[in-house]
Amino acid sequence: MFLYRKPTFADVDEIYELIAGYAAQGVMLPKPHSTLYETLREFVVAENVESKKIVGVGALHLTWNELAEIRSMAVHADYSRQGIGSAIVKKLLQEGRDVGVTKFFTLTYRPEFFQTFGFIVTTKESLPHKIWKECIECPKFPNCDEIAMTLE
Repeated sequence: MFLYRKPTFADVDEIYELIAGYAAQGVMLPKPHSTLYETLREFVVAENVESKKIVGVGALHLTWNELAEIRSMAVHADYSRQGIGSAIVKKLLQEGRDVGVTKFFTLTYRPEFFQTFGFIVTTKESLPHKIWKECIECPKFPNCDEIAMTLE
């Protein structure tokens, strides 16, 4: 059983480790502790009720007027295919709708996952330039191979 909740400062190290594991594989952008502390309110975590461990994470980053990014999606490999990622995305979409987001986007290597929510593949060029400010920190910049997807 999993509890989906907003994280606390006590969760930052576990969030960091979960994201760092995927970043080391080159499938996620690493997030330093400082960024996690600054953006903690953007996240939703999945906690294993028995072990009290964070087993999934995702964030909703508001980028522009009525536009938000779903990012930093990670589920511990031992807990994959249990609906954790889907539950997190649903919570993030609802959070966005609650504040007036009308368009969501994501940059992903797993388009089939996001298609189940109605996201469609789009060109990166169709997204506002404002969203690319963090790309400079990415080791793959300027040769991004992620797939851009949107949901309206």
